[in-house]
Formats: sequence, structure tokens, C-alpha cells
Amino acid sequence: MSWDPNLYRRFEDERTRPARDLLARVPLDRAQQVFDLGCGPGNSTELLLQRFTGARVTGTDTSEAMLESARQRLPECDFELCDVSSWRPTCAPDLIFANAVLHWLPRHEQLFSRLFSELSPGGVLAVQMPDNWQEPSHRAMREVASVGPWANALQDAAHARAQIPPAEAYYDALGSEALSIDIWRTTYHHPMASAADIVAWVRATGLRPFIDPLSEAQRARFLTEYEQRIGEAYPPRADGKRLFAFPRLFLVARRKR
Repeated sequence: MSWDPNLYRRFEDERTRPARDLLARVPLDRAQQVFDLGCGPGNSTELLLQRFTGARVTGTDTSEAMLESARQRLPECDFELCDVSSWRPTCAPDLIFANAVLHWLPRHEQLFSRLFSELSPGGVLAVQMPDNWQEPSHRAMREVASVGPWANALQDAAHARAQIPPAEAYYDALGSEALSIDIWRTTYHHPMASAADIVAWVRATGLRPFIDPLSEAQRARFLTEYEQRIGEAYPPRADGKRLFAFPRLFLVARRKR
């Protein structure tokens, strides 16, 4: 998939808030080695640098465009092009931070167990994932994809990301090796100026598997039909804005010493 840092940063304050909330629950006073998996344009990496002064913070991503944006933003930081599914740290981290990335990967019980095993004793795995598979924004993607001339081309689009398991599955996957596990779910309600703004938000992330395979003409028609459904699903509120509900699942697990 292609990723556009400029489109992603359009709603940077809203996208960074979950990372800030996740970091606030990390039970570490200090850290020497920190990894920001799926760092994007560096907004979450910047939070880590501010929190852990003096730590070596490394951001990773599969998008060179995102990494280039992050390097320009944080020239003092290390950034690596790599896939989380095959990532291995060169030394045991004190913190593995994964903000809005692991939901793109399958087999979460095995994935989380592997990442947790990479930590140093007492180290922390901190994860935030969109939990919006059944939200109107994502149901509409699948519905529009299933009709029209693009239906065959988009047969696999809905499977591009994982439908994340319930909280209990993560607890059981890590429970035997964890000193503590903190899991919670938060639904953010973002006031958006228009249905088009909601489309612009998801176009930078969740909508990518549905529009990247299409021709320019098909993409324009798909987005028109999708925006119509979004307008119906998120009607104007009292002030004329649309309230975009966005649930997210959080996990902070600390490894035994």
C-alpha cells in the first residue's frame, strides 16, 4: 500500500492523542533502548524522545515516504525501513511502543508473545490499535467494495488488516510472562467539519486497501459513493459538525524481572 505523510498529518493532533494516552500509562521512569514500531511521520516517536531523555529511540516503518518525513522532523533519531512481522531488535528493548500498526498484522496471539519475549527483564510492550472493524466508517468500505465494477478487484481488500481478538485473548497470550497487564478500550468522538473530512481521515489509513488497486476513474467513483454513505452514517449534529466515533484498544504489559 502507498502511504501519504501529508494526508496523515492533516489530523495529526487527533491521531497523536491515543499515542499520548498510551504513553501516559507506561510504568517506566527511565529507558535506554526504545523502539517505535510503525512510527509513521514521527509524531509518536517525538513523544517518546520527550519522555525518555537520553534514551536511544528508533522508529521503524514499511513506508519510505513516512520514514523520510520522520527523519526531517527528528534528525537526531534513528529510523529503519522494516516489517514488524519479521522485525528483531539487535538488543533487548526497555520499551516496544506500537501505535496503530499491529492491527495490520495477523495471528496476534503469536505476534504479541514474540514481541513480548524480545523485551529486557522489566521491559514494557505498549500497544494501541483501532478497534473499528464494525464501525459505520469501515462497514461502508466493505459494502461499497462489494458492489460496482471494482468488486472483483477488491475481493481481498477487506482482509488487508486483521480483525483484532477480544481483550481476553491478549491477556491470556501474555499473562504467564507478565508482571502486570493493563488493557482498556476508549472511544474517541472527533468533531469533523464534514463527511468529506471523515473520508479524508480514513483515506490516509484504513481506506488504502480499497482505493489503491483502482484506476483513477474508479477511485473517484468509489470515493463519491463512499462519502455518500458516510454522510448518512454520521449526520450533522446541533452545530453542523459530524461526530466521528473511533474506538481503540490499548494494552500495556510489563515483563517479569
